[in-house]
Amino acid sequence: MENKSHAFIAGIFALLLGAAAVVALLWLRGDDKALREYVVVTRHNIGGLNPQAQVRYRGIRVGKVSEIRLDPHDPGDILVTILVKEDTPLTKGTVAKLAYQGVTGIAHILLIDSGRDREPLPYEKGQPPRIAMIPSMLDELGESATSTLRHAQEMMIAVNAVLNEENRKRLSATLANLEAASAGLRPALENLDGTLVQVRKVLDEKNVDRLSKAMAEVGPLLADTRRLVVQMQAATEKFDVAVGDASAGGTSALMPRLSELASDFSATSRQLGRVLRLLEDSPQGLVFGVPGAAPGPGEPGFKPGGER
Repeated sequence: MENKSHAFIAGIFALLLGAAAVVALLWLRGDDKALREYVVVTRHNIGGLNPQAQVRYRGIRVGKVSEIRLDPHDPGDILVTILVKEDTPLTKGTVAKLAYQGVTGIAHILLIDSGRDREPLPYEKGQPPRIAMIPSMLDELGESATSTLRHAQEMMIAVNAVLNEENRKRLSATLANLEAASAGLRPALENLDGTLVQVRKVLDEKNVDRLSKAMAEVGPLLADTRRLVVQMQAATEKFDVAVGDASAGGTSALMPRLSELASDFSATSRQLGRVLRLLEDSPQGLVFGVPGAAPGPGEPGFKPGGER
């Protein structure tokens, strides 16, 4: 009797355990009727993503991964079949991205609405709609690192091409010339220091005050000069008017008189010149008078040879 009671209790326990297992399985599986099938297409590496991985929409769990396979028509594409709740607002602008959860590194698919197209994603039961996958952060970092290394390699090649043996010799010669030039500039800099000291002495407070006073005196002198120039311009204008005046009182009326005076002065000058030449030849004529002219041939008193 006691063995039968133990068997009865064991049977009830097995039934309860089986029912709990079925309930847990149904809970983990979820409701297939409330899920829709989509296909995520990518050409990037999806390492760490496994079937039954979570599918999240803006961080909220909305489904799971059901299958991962290669596209039979294009082996370069990877097709990831996902089951998503039918009330998830997927649009034509929705994209997928591979994300990693916490420190465990478990990969899951993150659905993001890019906002480019708000039209709902059409769903046909015969052919599930496809969602493009954009590169993950690790993919972007990997591509950036690869590009950076490639650019660094190109730069190193360019640097090696520039710094060849001939250019290194030229650079060494240039550095030597610069060193020699800097050594030559040192005395000039020392002289410049002495010059600056002398300039400071010249431009002390007393000299600056004297220069300021001199500049203050130059101002009135320039003003007087301007006034003198104005007066000279006025006098010049008056002289021009007087020269151009044809009246009897004008300067132009004096021109004939000045011409006559010039002619008389010229005749007088010629006469004075003759007198001076005569006195130079016969200085005694100044006392005894002008000697007479010597008789010519045929005249009384003429003597050959110029004798008198």
